[in-house]
Amino acid sequence: MTAEIKTFSPKQRLAMSWWSRRETSRYDAIICDGAVRSGKTLSMSIGFVSWAMTAFQGGTFALCGKTVTSLKRNVMTPLLRLLGSLGFTCMERVSRNFVDIRLAGVCNRFYLFGGRDESSAALIQGMTLCGVFLDEVALMPRSFVEQAMARCSVTGSRIWFNCNPGSPVHWFYREWIQKREEKNALYLHFTMADNPSLSQSVRKRYERLYSGAFYDRFVRGKWTAADGLIYPMFSRARHVVEEVPVCDRYWISCDYGTVNPSSFGLWGHCDGVWYRIKEYYYDARNEGERRTDEEHYQALENLAVGYAVSSVVVDPSAASFIACIHRHGRFRVIAADNNVNCGIQQVSNLLQQERLKISAACRDICREFGEYCWSDSVKGDIPKKEHDHAMDDMRYFVRTIVCGNREDAFFAVSARRGGEGLR
Repeated sequence: MTAEIKTFSPKQRLAMSWWSRRETSRYDAIICDGAVRSGKTLSMSIGFVSWAMTAFQGGTFALCGKTVTSLKRNVMTPLLRLLGSLGFTCMERVSRNFVDIRLAGVCNRFYLFGGRDESSAALIQGMTLCGVFLDEVALMPRSFVEQAMARCSVTGSRIWFNCNPGSPVHWFYREWIQKREEKNALYLHFTMADNPSLSQSVRKRYERLYSGAFYDRFVRGKWTAADGLIYPMFSRARHVVEEVPVCDRYWISCDYGTVNPSSFGLWGHCDGVWYRIKEYYYDARNEGERRTDEEHYQALENLAVGYAVSSVVVDPSAASFIACIHRHGRFRVIAADNNVNCGIQQVSNLLQQERLKISAACRDICREFGEYCWSDSVKGDIPKKEHDHAMDDMRYFVRTIVCGNREDAFFAVSARRGGEGLR
C-alpha cells in the first residue's frame, strides 16, 4: 500500500529520477525488469508522471497495460492515491479512459490503453504522444508496443518499459534488453531486495511459492527458458488425498475431444482449498470408438450426480458440445479462458501453496502430471501437445473460476494471505 511507503531504495529512486540526472538524462527510454514485488511499477509510474509534469504543458501521454482493468488496478489506483497526497489534482474521466493531472498551473492528459491482442494496435493508432508508459510489456503483442512507440513523435518524448521476465526468445528481450545500447535505453534490473517496504518474511514466502522456471523468473528475475516437467512441484504426498472433505461449492471443467481424449473434472471448494473429487476421461483411440456429444453429455450428468454444480467450464473451441449442454438446459455453461501460460502460472502457484488437491480416485490427472512437459520450441513457452487433456481441464477451472481470468491472479491468490509491498 502506498500509505506504508517510508523510503525508496537507490534503484527505485533512479527509476523515478533518471531523466533529471546528468549521468542518465541522455537516454531516450528506460527498461525496468526483474522479480515480482520488487517495487519497479510504482516507482516507475511516479517517475513517469513527474517527468511529464516537468517537461511538458498541455501534453498528451499514454499509460498501457495488458488490459485497462489491470492497468487501473496495478498502476493507476496506487499512483493516483499517492499523487493526491502530494498535492496533485487528478481528474479521472472513467468513461473515456483518461486522467487530467494538474500541479502549479501545469496540466497534462494521460490516456489509458489495453494491449490485449493484435487488434489493440488500432486503439492507439493516429495519436501524437509526448511519452508512453508500458506496464508488463512482455505480455503485450509486439504490434501494439511498436504502434505505441511510433506515436511518440513530439520532441523530447521518452518511452518507459516495465515487465517481469519471460522466455529468453521473447521478442522484447531480444529486441530491447539485448539491444539496449543500440536503442539508447537505460536498463535497471530489480530484485526483491530493491523494495525496502517488503518484509523478510514476505520475501521468504514468495520464494516458497514458485519452482522451476517460474522461480527463476519471478523470484530471481531471470529470463529463463522453461524446460522439463511443467508442474515439477506436484507431489503425491503433498497434493493427493484419499478422502475429500464436504465442500461448499462445486463446478465441472471440460476439455472436449472427438479423436483426442475428453477429460472432465468435478471440483469442490472447502476452506480455501480446491479439490478434484471425480473425473471422466475417455480416449477414443484407446477405446477404438468415438462417442457422440450426447454420450459425453450423459457422462457429464453422471459426474454431477449428488452434487449441486454451480456451472460447467468448457473448452471454448468445443462449440457443438457447448450447444449440447445448452440444449439440455440443466447446467450454466461458461466458455473457459484459454490463456495457456497465465493459466499454467496460476495452477503452479496454487500447487505450491497446496491449495489445489487431487482425490486419489482421479488417476488420469495424476498420470498426466508426470507426463506434461514443455516443448523444445524456438517460439518460447509452449507445452507439448500430448498428455494434456486433464491438464487443460484443470487449467480452465483454475483460470476461469478460481482466479477469475485475471492475468496477475497468481499474485492475487498469495496476497490473500497478507501480502505487502510494492509491485
